[in-house]
Amino acid sequence: MTEEQQIIPERKFEKFYNNNHKKILIIPIIILIISLGYLVYFYSQTGDIILKDSSLTGGTTITLIGDIDSEVFESSLKSQFSDLNIRKITDLRTGKPISTIIETSATPEEIKPVLEKNLGYELTQENSSIEFTGPSLSNSFYKQLMVALLISFILMSFVVFFLFRTFIPSIAVIFSVFSDIVMPLALVDFLGIEISAAGIAAFLMLIGYSVDTDILLTTRAIRKKGGTINSRLYGAFKTGVFMTSTALIAVIPAFFIVSSLPDSFRQIFLILALGLFADLINTWMTNMSIIKWYCEKRRIE
Repeated sequence: MTEEQQIIPERKFEKFYNNNHKKILIIPIIILIISLGYLVYFYSQTGDIILKDSSLTGGTTITLIGDIDSEVFESSLKSQFSDLNIRKITDLRTGKPISTIIETSATPEEIKPVLEKNLGYELTQENSSIEFTGPSLSNSFYKQLMVALLISFILMSFVVFFLFRTFIPSIAVIFSVFSDIVMPLALVDFLGIEISAAGIAAFLMLIGYSVDTDILLTTRAIRKKGGTINSRLYGAFKTGVFMTSTALIAVIPAFFIVSSLPDSFRQIFLILALGLFADLINTWMTNMSIIKWYCEKRRIE
């Protein structure tokens, strides 16, 4: 490929972005407003911003070893325990069921006799495992995780302000990371997914994933010397999209492949995938549009 052919995509990018960068900013803002609106509605309906699973609300988790025909007793159990959740764990290679996990807010003393009656045998350490978490402990754990998430976001904001020492570029980075969390959170709530402790950890990971591309963009745009602002934005765009696409290529197949692992693993992969898609929108539509506008106002070339 000749040098002239390499420049053509950059020129197309420059022409398009010069004419449309302010219009492009409208799209992610509308998505963010819809997401925030849904979270407010969701909170008014549920009293919280997420649906919590038994690891965060408290309850009993029983793992039955072997291939259990859950359909035989699932209907009868759900008539007595309305919040019951049953899922199978399968072997990765053969697809053969290896265990069944039952989750409910009931205590082991309440659920165990009913299970034994429906299964027709006694639950022992050899054929099952039982875990119980009290509501007060789970609630305390949930609050600690949310505080950790908030502190991580605040510390990230301090680092961004210290790194750039300019208000608008720093706010653009922080706003983009905030949107990267809000958008997948709203979608997860809309889908009715119960978030576990691992799911909140995934949102913590999103802060790190999101801020990487935003710092790359802002550093190249306002600190790197040489070339025009559009050429630097285009260079950051190519590098950043490659970084995010690489992560998506790793995360999305993992979500479908690890069906044999606990749901907490798949939940991490799902939230990361949603967050990375949101990052593509917020970094290269929101943040880049703000940086482009900022550089024009400051006449940074």
